[in-house]
Amino acid sequence: MKRTLILLYGILCYLIFLAVFLLAIRFVWMMDLLEPAPAWGRSILIDAALLGVFAVQHSVMARQGFKRAWTRIVPEAAERSTYVLFASLALLAVIELWQPLPGVIWRVENPSAVLVLKILFGFGWLLVLVCTFLIDHFDLFGLKKTWLYWQGISYEPPSFRTPGPYRLVRHPLYLGFLIAFWSAPVMTSGHLFFAVMCTAYIVVAIQFEERDLIKFHGEDYRAYRRGVSMLVPLPTKKKEIPLVSDRRTSNM
Repeated sequence: MKRTLILLYGILCYLIFLAVFLLAIRFVWMMDLLEPAPAWGRSILIDAALLGVFAVQHSVMARQGFKRAWTRIVPEAAERSTYVLFASLALLAVIELWQPLPGVIWRVENPSAVLVLKILFGFGWLLVLVCTFLIDHFDLFGLKKTWLYWQGISYEPPSFRTPGPYRLVRHPLYLGFLIAFWSAPVMTSGHLFFAVMCTAYIVVAIQFEERDLIKFHGEDYRAYRRGVSMLVPLPTKKKEIPLVSDRRTSNM
């Protein structure tokens, strides 16, 4: 009975994630059409608080120390699904409570340029989705753990691989988010604030994530980091890319 409940819990958390992910795509694309709130100061504080809650939840719950403490309360098989659930709820709060800011920073009028930005926006989200499957989508979002637990099979972490875009940049998933966030034909003050704050968070989050990866993989990840750029492909980087190692962890 316990195994079935945990499996159903994992499926529910995954479905919530899917729904919120689709809402997030719509939110980022439509946020420049929202009616701005009259009170600038109050709106910025609310938006900053919403993004702060998401950032803290997303990073703190991903740390190994927190996971060790958390699994004293939450079953190990449900740990990742619980993380996904909390992350989805934090993102949903941003979507539902976001306060638009007045003012347009830029407005692209050229039809060809608008089309390019629309294509980049779609490409960014597609890159995010593809990267999740390249590093094991169902493990990343908790379903694999709950499914194996239901079957009575021991969970084995996925191998650390560097397929496709992971051989060009270390964090193509984050790069996809950045492309989507900044590909805006109309950039309002609110969208700019969102994009800047998310970019800053991603840069900081990468530092924490890579610190964990180095602790976990040691010289394997150090060699990978020396050979592959963080977010922007740099052909001058010395290629020392391990094809397969032990495990890749992710905040996402």
